[in-house]
Amino acid sequence: MTETNFFPQSQTLNLRQVAEMANATLPDGTDGEFLLKGVAPLESAGPGDLAYMDNPAYVAALTATRAGACLVTPRFAAKVPSHTAAIVTPQAYRIFAQVLGILFPTAMRPESSFASTGISPGSFVHPSARLEHGVKVDPGAVIGPHAEIGAGTLIGAHSVIGPQVKIGRDCSIAANVTVTHAFLGNRVILHPGVRIGQDGFGFAMGPQGHLKVPQVGRVIIQDDVEIGANTTVDRGASRDTVIGEGTKIDNLVQIAHNVVIGRHCVIVAQVGIAGSTTIEDYVALGGQVAVKGHVRIGMGAQIAATSGVNGDVPAGARWGGIPARPMREWFREITALKKLASQDDSAKDDGASS
Repeated sequence: MTETNFFPQSQTLNLRQVAEMANATLPDGTDGEFLLKGVAPLESAGPGDLAYMDNPAYVAALTATRAGACLVTPRFAAKVPSHTAAIVTPQAYRIFAQVLGILFPTAMRPESSFASTGISPGSFVHPSARLEHGVKVDPGAVIGPHAEIGAGTLIGAHSVIGPQVKIGRDCSIAANVTVTHAFLGNRVILHPGVRIGQDGFGFAMGPQGHLKVPQVGRVIIQDDVEIGANTTVDRGASRDTVIGEGTKIDNLVQIAHNVVIGRHCVIVAQVGIAGSTTIEDYVALGGQVAVKGHVRIGMGAQIAATSGVNGDVPAGARWGGIPARPMREWFREITALKKLASQDDSAKDDGASS
């Protein structure tokens, strides 16, 4: 791959520093002051690179790697080649992520497209808006009346911050984002194309037509939330739509009005959450999960990809299928259907041969 300067390496780390981060001991005879040149996957890493390994699918790549060092879980430590320094830790991937964050800090969140250091020419900031010191505003951005934006926050090119919106400190609002009728906490990341605070889909339906219900609530996004590209979060109808602290939301997710999402949830691409649903803390929703309105998903529950949630889910449950039900029950049904299908095929074959 051709070298690029998209994410320049900001510093170097030696093996001792990485081992300290992992609370691990280097193998005997390893030079702890050896400087790592970079990071790389197992299959392409060279003698100056750090790799990681925590997945059985990559055992062959581990045994053949030329990496100078490898963060590896205890299960695979014996497979590390002798020329590679094994840094053994139960959290190999997490430590690798920390190393990446230190080496490439500009990859942690969207940066200014214009290398802005303040309010750029070509942006539009209303005189009544209040921006703390250190806010960056890229060209084409619009900041409306009485909006408030905290220190260290970036407003990307052509993004629109509506009237009276409040955004905390050290946030990153990427290009072409709209934020209206919303309060955002600190260190919130909104990737390109995110839409926050638009109308919820509310109509009083009837034979004389569908009467629009004014959506007069807000969106509340707490600290350390990250929302992926082209995701939409509708404002509440008469109460708030809320996204709790530390929750991570992928690209192309739809969150409807009055939805309440708890802390540290993970919501994967193309999930749709209908109105007035409550999702408690630490819930994980796989890709393309559809959640019916007015249901509750309990704390720590996990829903398999492409499932349809039509009712309340207990705390800690693991559900899948359409409609979603307990995982064991779902697997039993699939197994039974396979057996029925194979029996039917056998009967057809017997009939054809007779």
